Amino acid sequence: MIVLGLNAYHGDASACLLRDGRLVAAVEEERFRRIKHWSGFPSEAIRYCLAQAGVRLQDVDCVAVNGDPGANLGGKLRFTLRSLPSPALLLDRLQNSGRRMSIEAALEKAVPEGTFHGIVQPVEHHLAHLASAFFTAPYEHAVAVSVDSFGDMSSAAWGLGAGTRLQMDGRVGFPHSLGIFYQALTQFLGFPHYGDEHKVMGLAPYGQPSYLDEMRRVVKVQADGTFRLQLDYFRHHREKLTRAQDGGTPESGPLWSPKLEQLLGPPRTPRAPVTPRHADIASSVQAMYEEALGALLGHIHAIYGVDNLVLAGGCALNSAANGRICTSTPFRHLHVPAAAGNAGGALGAALAVWHDSEVEAPRQPVEHACWGPGYTDAEIGVVIKNLWSRLRARDCAVRSAGNDAEVCEFTARALADGKVVGWFQGRMEWGPRPLGNRSILADPRRADMREFISQKIKRRDSFRPFSPSILREAVADWFEVDADVPYMSQAHPIREERQDQVPAVTHVDGSSHLHTVSASFNPLYHRLISAFRDITGVPMLLNTSFTDHELLVCNPAEALECFLRSDMEVLVMGRYLLDRSRTTG
Repeated sequence: MIVLGLNAYHGDASACLLRDGRLVAAVEEERFRRIKHWSGFPSEAIRYCLAQAGVRLQDVDCVAVNGDPGANLGGKLRFTLRSLPSPALLLDRLQNSGRRMSIEAALEKAVPEGTFHGIVQPVEHHLAHLASAFFTAPYEHAVAVSVDSFGDMSSAAWGLGAGTRLQMDGRVGFPHSLGIFYQALTQFLGFPHYGDEHKVMGLAPYGQPSYLDEMRRVVKVQADGTFRLQLDYFRHHREKLTRAQDGGTPESGPLWSPKLEQLLGPPRTPRAPVTPRHADIASSVQAMYEEALGALLGHIHAIYGVDNLVLAGGCALNSAANGRICTSTPFRHLHVPAAAGNAGGALGAALAVWHDSEVEAPRQPVEHACWGPGYTDAEIGVVIKNLWSRLRARDCAVRSAGNDAEVCEFTARALADGKVVGWFQGRMEWGPRPLGNRSILADPRRADMREFISQKIKRRDSFRPFSPSILREAVADWFEVDADVPYMSQAHPIREERQDQVPAVTHVDGSSHLHTVSASFNPLYHRLISAFRDITGVPMLLNTSFTDHELLVCNPAEALECFLRSDMEVLVMGRYLLDRSRTTG
């Protein structure tokens, strides 16, 4: 049975493919379009998944779609009658439904050499999120929770997973949304773009939650653990604010109303300096989100009494909040999938359909995140040859290593010498985090490395932290937890006595967005970190995304172009070693 999963017509469009319940390929459309958070029909991602699996469109039995226009019709009708939203907002909702119901036509346009004979199965948005978390988790039983802006008229949902069955039991309905709250305040703080919430999360530790009382007037935690927005502070329930749903980056007008200015003072404009006041607001936003999320999780745990939690939805990308779940709520074990946001809904939809089919098969947990395009050394060599004149003009030495041990030894020594390394290996990561296949790496011991990479290579806000990739077996020696965090989904405190040893990955509050690396998950990356440990005594590397204009590089040409434009000194692609510092032979 071949199931093609899609996230289409909203941000982070994506596709994945399951063969008999086992994941074969998964990728975001932005990787090919080179437009951040690309929205629309994921035609290039579909073509990649089919090619990677070696199947044709006519071989696909089912297309599972993240989102069901027929879901929660009662809630939609009640909202419309009660709120009287603008005609433009209603028209937009109808147009979205129409686009999603024309999947067959879009498929055959995307893959004209094939004919689709299967069925299209819509899956309610939050059920897809819950499935993406539970069916990829290492737990046979777990509480599943989804929290985001909204989808199919809900902003949060929860249920219980057991074996191959997943039930959805409760929800918070539109327009009350923690995702909308966080996005609106992100805009208020002068970060207007889709996906900018991570900037507020990075800024928050620089301030104090001195505006928390004001935030509690905006978000009301209910006696049953759910939450409600004070809607006078928002506009999303009255007006059409989101644009660019048929291609390009999603955009949104201001989600907050003028009343928020009366409460918090003037908003920050995007190019204005970030002041201590802005940091205090960011800290208060993060504290309010954690307070509301904690109340919801406490209520849900009381219902089920199960200590395993799986979490998805866009809000599950809040690593700082995730890192506190197992200490501030009754849950003791947490799994967040590699693609927790909308892109992961494609996989969740496919898994929900597979496990709801009549096929009796055990769960097949997804044990790594490397499901995107990969390139052979021969293909990499052709790209290097095509760009040879530019590499020579930049005084770049190029050679090929004989084996993986030589690759890791060369790279580890370059890192220990203080060089910044572009690391391009294997198949591309699924999800937004760099997990050791498309990464920029550096020595975490160097206090100046964070500023150097921020200013000279990434050209990004200086308050944003960098993450460590650490050997799984060394976590307890360096962090105040001992947990598997393979997808960089949780922030945890570095042991106080260790913080001065790794200043480049220690945030201002002493925490770091943990990424654990095991030999089974990514053997080559584990071998590299081990080689660095053998030289320096430190079992971790600074790891940030190998980005080209804020997009993770996908193919060798993009990696080389990014290398040539930046101040990176070393690029390692497959077994090719490129060094602008002239230390190679």
